Amino acid sequence: MVTIPAEVGRYYGIRPGYRLDWQVVAGKDEILVRIIPDRAELARRLLGAGRRFSPDRDGVAELIAERAMED
Repeated sequence: MVTIPAEVGRYYGIRPGYRLDWQVVAGKDEILVRIIPDRAELARRLLGAGRRFSPDRDGVAELIAERAMED
């Protein structure tokens, strides 16, 4: 376990349950830390991400409307 300063946690949106991936930077006295959100956060981010590929979507009509707006 590690304690993250409150200011850093707020800035990066780190919440309890998030994991941190620690990587040593070769040749330097540095550590690279990557934030890994919990599964609920990952699911929330993905929610609706595939809608643009929906079979109910009319891509041709959207393209025609987009081109009409450009003119």
